[in-house]
Amino acid sequence: MVSTASIDPKELQYLNGFGNEHETEALEGALPVGQFSPQKVNYGLYAEQFSSTAFTAPRHQNRRTWTYRIRPSIAMGDFEAIDRGLLRTGPITEVPAPPNVMRWDPLPLPGGNVDFVDGLTTVAANGDAASQTGIGIHVYTATANMEKRFFYNADGEMLFVPQQGTLLAYTEMGILHVKPGEIMVIPRGVKFRIDLPEGSARGYICENYGAPLELAERGPVGANGYANDRDFQYPTAWFEDVEDNFTLIAKFSGNLFAAALGHSPLDVVAWVGNSAPYKYDLARFNTMNTVSYDHPDPSIFTVLTSQSETEGTANVDFVIFPPRWMVAEGTFRPPYYHRNIMSEFMGLIHGVYDAKEAGFEPGGMSLHNCMTPHGPEAAVFEAASNAELEPHRYEDTLAFMFESRYVIAPTEFALNTNARQQNYLKCWDGLKKYYNGSKD
Repeated sequence: MVSTASIDPKELQYLNGFGNEHETEALEGALPVGQFSPQKVNYGLYAEQFSSTAFTAPRHQNRRTWTYRIRPSIAMGDFEAIDRGLLRTGPITEVPAPPNVMRWDPLPLPGGNVDFVDGLTTVAANGDAASQTGIGIHVYTATANMEKRFFYNADGEMLFVPQQGTLLAYTEMGILHVKPGEIMVIPRGVKFRIDLPEGSARGYICENYGAPLELAERGPVGANGYANDRDFQYPTAWFEDVEDNFTLIAKFSGNLFAAALGHSPLDVVAWVGNSAPYKYDLARFNTMNTVSYDHPDPSIFTVLTSQSETEGTANVDFVIFPPRWMVAEGTFRPPYYHRNIMSEFMGLIHGVYDAKEAGFEPGGMSLHNCMTPHGPEAAVFEAASNAELEPHRYEDTLAFMFESRYVIAPTEFALNTNARQQNYLKCWDGLKKYYNGSKD
């Protein structure tokens, strides 16, 4: 038996490199040599393959991991449906999706003991999880460890964006310690539980129903821009051999189900493959920006992408707006006014976002859907239009965007919650008419 209490997050070890074939073992000799499924595995372990892409996916896209575990995953009870609370799955049909601009204050932390699963709230979604297209967008607010509960998501992989409080994620492949300013991705189907070293946590989740997230292509940027493979960290093998009354919760086809377990499912002693949880420090993103003129499109800030069947058109892009220099000459430097076929959901991890200097708080969020016009508020436009165009650094800021080719439909909760800013549109009320018929 390995006690979770013996794990010090400062001592956690990680394997580096995005999408690489990793191998790691918690006991020497647990990994078979030369084949994946020998007749008998050392230590009396079971060999079990975990596949998160089709068996025949092209080699460069194929994701699978061989696990060597104390018990196979089928050693469990039957699932029974449980209350899904405020968790929803695309398509959202409970209310019509309006084309209005929308913004929300941070959702408050719950009172009492609420763990990660019970604290999930869906804000919006698109596509159709059953056809593996689109995304779900959730906020997690938690005040308690998951204790004897474990969770996996059969509908999509989960991109965590912590905003407040660190997470200690115990997964089948090992442990990840993730703090605000970092992200974590847990593949579709991987079992895990979440502990809260600081007692509470809040953050965002993009549930990706589509193709697994991958690094964006660099194009003319060349070999070293954007996110680099080496900076992504995977856990090393860790396991617990604990027999007790546990519960496994599954998100499956938009609903939640629970099954009884007589042991911890985190009993993988060794694994080898390229489908595993990972984390990334957003401060390591190599920002590309203009040094001549014009504000660049947000795609220049893409960290991870899930492509749709249309080349160059993302099922979802995960984009960040980190601290960076603005140097452009003769240019309106904040984002220009725009309307897109792509829909944009934004969140703020800390600081101030340059196009929204008031009302967009850390932990808050906004939604600007397909062809809905948006851009800098009136006060930002005035300041940026008259600013001295010398080099300027945005320092205290870290915002992000989930950008999708599909309309992002808010849930009934999101439309009616008191956290929704009903007067959001008024931040543009001060836009003046300057036109007077003279080109000067």
